[in-house]
Amino acid sequence: MQSKHNKQLLPLAKHLRKEMTKEERHLWYDFLRSHPVRFSGQKVLGKYIADFCSAEAKLVIELDGSQHYEPVEIQKDAEHTAFLEGYGLTVIRISNSEVGRNFCGVCDYIDDAIRQSLSQLR
Repeated sequence: MQSKHNKQLLPLAKHLRKEMTKEERHLWYDFLRSHPVRFSGQKVLGKYIADFCSAEAKLVIELDGSQHYEPVEIQKDAEHTAFLEGYGLTVIRISNSEVGRNFCGVCDYIDDAIRQSLSQLR
């Protein structure tokens, strides 16, 4: 398994932090940033950059735009998820449209995932 920290991806991760999508900004500034469980945005993990990651909860949140529902992207996302699960992380995927359409439901879903993950770690 690759090193968990790929320094070559740090400049891209930093750029992605500055250029978040509107859905990422909404989730970050209106929910995750002030969540009691700490999250990092655009976290480098091996050869990937996770949208949001909590080391404490061992949870990765990926926000997926419409391109993620194309057959090639579905396969890439499955490989990405399997790679991160190899580190013992749980990956949840949420569509950008769901963030815009049902933000409170998305936040509840994430809270449930955090609680479930933390309870399995104890």
